[in-house]
Amino acid sequence: MINFLARRLLSGVVLILVITTIAYALIYSNAGNAARNILGESATAEDVAAKARELGLDRPLPVQYFDWFSHAISGDLGVSWFTSEPVSALLANRLPVTLSMVILAVLVTAIISAVLGVTAAVRGGWLDRLLQVVSVIGFSLPNFWVALVLVVLFAVAVPIFPATGYVPAAESLTGWFLALILPVTALVLGGIASAAQQIRGAVIDVLDMDYVRTLRARGLSSTSVLLKHVLRNAAPPALTVLSLQFIALLGGAVVIERVFAIPGMGTLTINSSFQGDVPALMGVVVALVILVVIVNLVIDLANGWINPKARLQ
Repeated sequence: MINFLARRLLSGVVLILVITTIAYALIYSNAGNAARNILGESATAEDVAAKARELGLDRPLPVQYFDWFSHAISGDLGVSWFTSEPVSALLANRLPVTLSMVILAVLVTAIISAVLGVTAAVRGGWLDRLLQVVSVIGFSLPNFWVALVLVVLFAVAVPIFPATGYVPAAESLTGWFLALILPVTALVLGGIASAAQQIRGAVIDVLDMDYVRTLRARGLSSTSVLLKHVLRNAAPPALTVLSLQFIALLGGAVVIERVFAIPGMGTLTINSSFQGDVPALMGVVVALVILVVIVNLVIDLANGWINPKARLQ
């Protein structure tokens, strides 16, 4: 298990290094107009050149990268070019907001999709066909369109939930929950249908295996076979699907946060992109890559615990 964990940690570190290096090269190679964006259109060419030197943009790109990397490994991600606020502080304020929304969405997706997927696989019939139709419809609907429909129906026409804004859980747990109901619903509708379809397929594959028929022939009840054997062997692909859902929900949060005016990572990403705030963008990239690596590591460890053969792969 230790060797398995070491391999996963090493691959995670390599992934972080590769992605941050590529992201830095892409972002900073297009940062030539950053000084002009900061000073405004009325600034003189001399002022723009002086600002570029102040930001270090006149240095070769590899020198800029190694300077950034040497500070980043100690937790110093620089300061915002527009607000002069440390990037680490920006992330500390925005990341919990996005994580609270995404984690809640993953939990809802996991519970509902597991119930629907297992039920469709075991019962079959009209429920199975209905799930397949709903999965296609749910996958085809853009989450921002679903968000707008939810706002119109449940915040404007019938004002049950707040249309915009975010309330920290420390301030009001009820307000936090109510503020996240519509965003989370918009995020999970398509994800539930897709995940349920994948879980259904995994359970059906296990149900068709010879050992399941053998267990039933020995007189074990269908419930016992399902709970003790089928679900355990169908869990690894289901966990993999949920890890992919987590990554997809992080991407979907960028749009959903704009629709509901939630001050999370999505809003920070879009604002930084429009402004050309390169240090803030790199901070977002680093935070999201680390999140993805952590989630994949947790899923790999869970799969290794459920299925010891996975540790040898």
